[in-house]
Amino acid sequence: MSTEAPEAPQAPEDPRRGTLTSGKGRLADPIFKWVVAACGTIVLVILALMVIRTTSEAWPIFAKEGFFGFLLGDEWTAGGSRTEITGTYGAWPFIYGTLITSVIAIAIALPLSIMVAVYLTHLAPRRIAKPLSYTVELLAAVPSVIFGLWGLHWFLPNVMRPFFDWLEGTMGWFFLFEGPVRGVGYFPAGIVLAIMILPIMTAIIREVVAVQPLEQQMAAYALGSTRWEVITKVVLPASFSGIVAAAMLGLGRALGETIAVLMLIGGSQGWGASLFGTGSSMASHIAATFGESSPETRTALMAIGVALFLVTMIVNILARVIVWRLGQFTGDAAV
Repeated sequence: MSTEAPEAPQAPEDPRRGTLTSGKGRLADPIFKWVVAACGTIVLVILALMVIRTTSEAWPIFAKEGFFGFLLGDEWTAGGSRTEITGTYGAWPFIYGTLITSVIAIAIALPLSIMVAVYLTHLAPRRIAKPLSYTVELLAAVPSVIFGLWGLHWFLPNVMRPFFDWLEGTMGWFFLFEGPVRGVGYFPAGIVLAIMILPIMTAIIREVVAVQPLEQQMAAYALGSTRWEVITKVVLPASFSGIVAAAMLGLGRALGETIAVLMLIGGSQGWGASLFGTGSSMASHIAATFGESSPETRTALMAIGVALFLVTMIVNILARVIVWRLGQFTGDAAV
């Protein structure tokens, strides 16, 4: 019989062995935290500097016209002074042009985006769905000046103008479609904007629709629902908050578009209720007049920039509030 003493039990191996548990390794977490926090702070600082700088540059206009007087005034008479404000500046025609073209774009693009997204995720064969998805997303890579040239020289005279003539002939009694029909205006600019914002809205809505739980859809089919009923009563209601977010993102893109709108809206400093009328948006007016304007007029254009920034911020804040509220009702964890 062996008389050797039994070996002492060994302590269990530390599961943290081999990891960075002390020394310089532990510095990685606080360094990473501060670097990320600094990056976020830099973004906020840049945004604050932009607001402060543009507002300070535009302050003489607000002091003369009043903030709401500038926003709601409809007369724009540029002065040529270098030291004082001699003209009359009202930004309402440009605000109206921005809003009306953006609303037209959303009214056209949102239904199309929903239908394309539903087709790609629920109806299209796989061999068609992928190429069609790539084709729709490819539109987002086309520069806005190409959309403007295409809309002005082909789409407007060959497609839109005959449709506008027919619409004015049948619905001209209604104030929105009152003639005369011009070559450019709010309606052409809004339609081309709708084509421009269609890809990004479709991509977001497609992703939101595609991730809806399959179990709920199968349950609806098991209860005897048709495909139309499953899509309209199960999939789309559950995707509503994402659809609203996509619409607000597309609206933000439409509000700031410049070159395509500049080519198609007409460049007028007036405004009117008819969709066939001509006008200007805030961004297009700045782009069209900034290079040759006097110091006084550049101050007024800076004020338009402040107004555009304010409108865009309001739209984004409303989008976040709406999506957050809808997410509470739908239980969307992505909100």
